Amino acid sequence: MLRGAIICPDQELSVRLADALSETHAVAIVRTIELYPNEVDLARFLRAAAPELVFMGLQSAPKALALAARIEAQSPGTQIVAVDSKCEPDSLLETMRAGIREFIAPPFEPAALQQALRRVQETLERRPAVIESTDAVFAFLPSKAGVGCSTIALNTGILLSELPNHKTLLADFDLNCGMIAFMLQMESPYSITSAVENAHQMDENLWEKLVTNLGRLDVLPAGKLAPGYRIDATQIRYLLDFARRNYKAICLDLSGILEKYSIEILHEAKRIFLVCTPEVPSLHLAREKLRFLRTLDLESRVSILLNRAQRRSLIPIAEIEKVLHLPVYMSFPNDYLGVHKALTAGKHVHSASELGKGFRALAEAVAGVKAPLEPAKSGLLARLAPRKRAPLEPGAPRVLAS
Repeated sequence: MLRGAIICPDQELSVRLADALSETHAVAIVRTIELYPNEVDLARFLRAAAPELVFMGLQSAPKALALAARIEAQSPGTQIVAVDSKCEPDSLLETMRAGIREFIAPPFEPAALQQALRRVQETLERRPAVIESTDAVFAFLPSKAGVGCSTIALNTGILLSELPNHKTLLADFDLNCGMIAFMLQMESPYSITSAVENAHQMDENLWEKLVTNLGRLDVLPAGKLAPGYRIDATQIRYLLDFARRNYKAICLDLSGILEKYSIEILHEAKRIFLVCTPEVPSLHLAREKLRFLRTLDLESRVSILLNRAQRRSLIPIAEIEKVLHLPVYMSFPNDYLGVHKALTAGKHVHSASELGKGFRALAEAVAGVKAPLEPAKSGLLARLAPRKRAPLEPGAPRVLAS
């Protein structure tokens, strides 16, 4: 079914058209707009609704045709169908000169409407509608509860949002014990469940009510405990499609229980950060999760993040890599005091600390920032760093030295 929108100042004509289209079962009208939007509102509308075709009322032909040209510029391939109360030769000629090939008018005969929609469908198959969206979706998956996965997801999300042109979404999908709202001392009546329940009809106005804005970071908390709550795969896809069109980067904090919706998220993610600590239970469960991810053909997307690395760890990084059969991409030092201060203040870990530098390095790595590497120094992470590491993106990965 095609995703369509109606932009028509003539409300009566708009209603008649919507009724006729509903009978075809070929178009889902995701938005109806009664005024010709300006350039800013048009961009917001296209990102939110992502229509494949727009039915454009010709009540003011110059404005309508100029708007059609802006739609093509911002979302190439989006099909325009001109709509007017009458099929006047002058209007038909004017729309054809503007490059619009479809023109419909009442009484919207079913056969004629179906033919027009078939032609639109054929055109879209040759040249699909395109709107800018990101593939920078990062899933943070803990090996077990308590390994600091939410701390890493939160700090990475905040530091990503501080990079130039990097509006970021941080969404807490841990419905069993989500911690993001607590860590940010944030209270909101809305949550992930509010978003997924409205995913099919999401628009920019509703979205702004659901998220909590912290500068260039938008946060969707997990809300109240809902361990038995079910999220459909289609809800995940609609929600992530909307987010991809509206953010430069998306960080998703998962529970680690591998619910069905979490698995759907993992399939949508560009990179899966599996967070573990240098302890036997954590590494055991990390290995089990990796075995499961291999059955889903997702191993190539996994990067290992080792949290709370210690100077005299009983299990060196080299041994951890042997256990997991994957290199450790990045290590973070154990900084209980720094994390405690951040929690108390409801902020991210201090950026001048070694742990803060580690989070910034991860944010820059996932964003593809070509920051120069500092010379290695002796100390905790320099001793722990493995000799060989798999890059997250083309180019050398970064493992911090203390």
